[in-house]
Amino acid sequence: MNLQDLIDLFVGFFLSNLLGYGGGPASIPLMYQEIVTHYHWTNDTEFSNLLALGNTLPGPIATKIAAFVGFDVAGVGGALVALAATVVPSAIMLIVLLRLMARYRHSSVVKGMTLLVQPVIAVMMLLLTWQMGRTSIAALGWWQAIPIAVIALWAMEKRKIHPALVILCAFAYGGLVVPHI
Repeated sequence: MNLQDLIDLFVGFFLSNLLGYGGGPASIPLMYQEIVTHYHWTNDTEFSNLLALGNTLPGPIATKIAAFVGFDVAGVGGALVALAATVVPSAIMLIVLLRLMARYRHSSVVKGMTLLVQPVIAVMMLLLTWQMGRTSIAALGWWQAIPIAVIALWAMEKRKIHPALVILCAFAYGGLVVPHI
């Protein structure tokens, strides 16, 4: 376990979770930026797999990603540092912001801030989706990636199948069918 690795883990996860207003959907693109692009702790494919697996397990996605990446980088100490860096900003900001929001809840400025941050989060999610889609198409090809995406959308939106079950089915397909193609 290297001290610099622990510092990098803390800084990377602290920043992505401090700036990830809105929870998992907002922090995941920021975590991607730190984990894949900045520190190169993993690659696009591994991050996609980690995100998919993390979504099938109970609990917040950010803590699961932090624990896995932290452990992968620096063992148990790395997992603990990454988890602390993920939880501490949320806990502090929750306490501070809830007090401020309660005090100024009728303010048009507060209402405007909370409404205007939503499009930014949506764009971040679209960019992450685009990046993950490119990775999937590169790995599987158009003829598999597009039908899988369409079936997943249909299953979740029309049939109301839980996303964890859809992900498990995709894992099964990827493990049982794709290697034989």
